[in-house]
Amino acid sequence: MVQSEKFWDRLASRYSRTPVSDDAVYQKKLQVTREYFRPDMEVLEFGCGTGSTAIVHAAYVKHIRAIDISANMIEIAQGKADAKGIGNITFARSSVDEFEMADQTLDAVLGLNILHLLDHWDKAVARVYSMLKPGGVFVSSTACIADMNMLYRFIASLGNFLLLIPRVSVFTSRELEDSLTSVGFEIDHRWHPAKNKAVFVVAKKPE
Repeated sequence: MVQSEKFWDRLASRYSRTPVSDDAVYQKKLQVTREYFRPDMEVLEFGCGTGSTAIVHAAYVKHIRAIDISANMIEIAQGKADAKGIGNITFARSSVDEFEMADQTLDAVLGLNILHLLDHWDKAVARVYSMLKPGGVFVSSTACIADMNMLYRFIASLGNFLLLIPRVSVFTSRELEDSLTSVGFEIDHRWHPAKNKAVFVVAKKPE
C-alpha cells in the first residue's frame, strides 16, 4: 500500500498531462455509464486518479465521492474541479478498503482501471457490493492481463518480481466476471474493445 501510494504520488503530475490513449473507447465508456445515471444518484469512484472521469460525470448525478490512495493525485483533481466550478464532487485520499461507507448507501460505484492494481481485488468487489443499494450498479474497466498477449503478462510478472511498479494482479475476464457473480452481481453490460484492451463491465445488484 505504502509503495503504491509513493509510486502514484511521484507519477501524479505527469499522469495528469497524459492524454487518453484511445479517446473513442473512452467516450463510449462514458456514454454507456451515463445511461445508468440519474440526477438523484450518490456515486463513488475509487482509484479516481486526477479526477477527469469524475469531473465529466458530475453534471449527471447528485454527488460523487472520488477517492485515490495518492494525495498528489487528489490535490490535482481538486484543483481541476475548482477551476471548473464543480461543487458536487468530494475528493479524499483513501483506498476502497479504508473508505468508510454504510452498507446499501450508494447508487453507483465506478472502479476504472483499478481492480488489477489491487492485491485483493476480489475483496474490493465484495466491498462494492455491500455499499450499493439494491438495483445499484458497479461500472468497471479492467485490464485482464491473463487474457492479453505474452508481452503484457511478461511485463506484469517482471514488474512484480523486481518491485519496479506496484503489484499487478493477473487474472482473466472470466475470473473477473465469476468474482462479480459470486457475490451476487448480475452482468448487465460487457464490452471488450480488443484483445489487449481493458474489459468494460457494468454489474447490477439485484433489486
